[in-house]
Amino acid sequence: REISISTDRNGDEIYADGSYLGASPLTATLSFGTHNIKAVRDSKAVEKTITVAQTGGDSSVRLAFKQEINGHEYVDLGLPSGTLWATCNVGADKPEDYGGYFAWGETETKSTYDWSTYKWCRGSYDRQKKYNTESGYGTVDNRTVLEMSDDAARVNWGGAWRMPTEAELRELEDKCTWTWTTQGGKNGYRVTGPNGKSIFLPAAGYYDDGSLSDAGSDGYYWSSSLDTDDPDDACLLDFNSGHVGVYSYYRYCGLSVRPVCPSQK
Repeated sequence: REISISTDRNGDEIYADGSYLGASPLTATLSFGTHNIKAVRDSKAVEKTITVAQTGGDSSVRLAFKQEINGHEYVDLGLPSGTLWATCNVGADKPEDYGGYFAWGETETKSTYDWSTYKWCRGSYDRQKKYNTESGYGTVDNRTVLEMSDDAARVNWGGAWRMPTEAELRELEDKCTWTWTTQGGKNGYRVTGPNGKSIFLPAAGYYDDGSLSDAGSDGYYWSSSLDTDDPDDACLLDFNSGHVGVYSYYRYCGLSVRPVCPSQK
């Protein structure tokens, strides 16, 4: 029976039960029964077991390699900007894991999140010492986007990873379909891009002082962008089962970070 075999990039080496068939995509004639299909790319391999039957069963098989940058997986959602979104939060091992919580502009987690422990102020909201556009909030330096040394994604993941800008959060909000769901026992949104591919954002809540709030019901994800109207705040993605939006909140709070990368094309 003829079976169509493809991968997520043309030209991968295709094997059936250890025998080389050719480069993907291709059509192979396989006998009835169970077969092991393997694709090889740059010394990496991905395999899948299929069943060929006289009626029903598999008539096609597609194998997909994990797409990684600097050891971390990403998904190309088909966004107009080409921005690639990571599959996990910083500090998480799986998409549904909450991961770490970071004050805006800080690169390590901590036990207490308030103005007294915030790195970029002198103990209160109106005494900012970096990233400030208004004299009423402290020292003015007119920095409005995090430097890479203060970016939790870049510092923790390296490579080209960084926190998304406010514009990239708005693109994710506007250009994707958001479906409230559960994955791995955690509530959150399945965010599906224009090309049908998706990521999962868990509702990880946030830290204020030493307490975690809203975990399981709300998600809060930092951007790298300052709120220039109220520079004691920074822009973030805020969601629950009833809404998704880009807003701003106090920089000292501990929020999730979902890294992005520019297009690799």
